[in-house]
Amino acid sequence: MRGDVTTTRMVPMSDLCQDPYGLSAAPPEAFLNHGKALLVIAGADGEVSEAELARLVDHQRRMGAPEEVIGPYEEFAHRRAELMDLLPAVRTDVDTWQAAPHLVHHAIQMCGADGVSAEAERAQVLRAARVMGVPGDIVLSPHALVDMERAAGDLRAVLFRVNGA
Repeated sequence: MRGDVTTTRMVPMSDLCQDPYGLSAAPPEAFLNHGKALLVIAGADGEVSEAELARLVDHQRRMGAPEEVIGPYEEFAHRRAELMDLLPAVRTDVDTWQAAPHLVHHAIQMCGADGVSAEAERAQVLRAARVMGVPGDIVLSPHALVDMERAAGDLRAVLFRVNGA
């Protein structure tokens, strides 16, 4: 665990984080700043849509974020925030875990939540990835993963007649 374990309050993460990523806990500040970083990226086109904010809140709840962390998102001044100021607090109980690829993946999902991935948002995801040290060619992988996840969801809806399909 990065940081001083004896002085850092840890919040257990849900199965959403434990199963695929091997994460079991993070400090509340990590949840908070993870969400704020996503708001900075998704808000690059000037605003965070209701669908984008709803996607963030849903994702954070499924990760196990406490409500005290989720509440401030709606009032967060994403236009004045600096991405790099938020990143140091985004950490977990796994030393080898890196926030950058997760933020890129979640930002792509969040930016597409309103059905439109604005060019400014796509450019901000790429800029954010560069700032966090994720090479541009690697950013293509989370884009492809999000496309595959969306396609799998569409297929599931058709196969099982979900959502009136």
